[in-house]
Amino acid sequence: MSSVLVVDDAAFMRMMIKDILVKNQFNVVGEAANGQEAVDMYEELKPDLVTMDITMPEKDGITALKEIKSKHGDANIIMCSAMGQQSMVIDAIQAGAKDFIVKPFQADRVMEAIQKVVGVK
Repeated sequence: MSSVLVVDDAAFMRMMIKDILVKNQFNVVGEAANGQEAVDMYEELKPDLVTMDITMPEKDGITALKEIKSKHGDANIIMCSAMGQQSMVIDAIQAGAKDFIVKPFQADRVMEAIQKVVGVK
């Protein structure tokens, strides 16, 4: 069972992703509300996958992505973006994100991205 760290400043969005993951047999090992928490929790938990919001207080998702990838080049991170954040998504992919999902989340698209990244069928 793959472990997942869910990162989003909105508790409601974390709950939505967590719900999709749990229904699909993933183990949500942690939740972070900003990029700094995400970096700290990644170090502690070493999850198989991270879902990372782009726009967050304290440290945005792209900065957190770069920090995690600089120490853990094999980190699997999927960015979560709102509509209209295409340029940020491109930055994130160039910085090492494996894929992205757009809010509002659609369960099948979330699972498609996750399966592609962690190789679970």
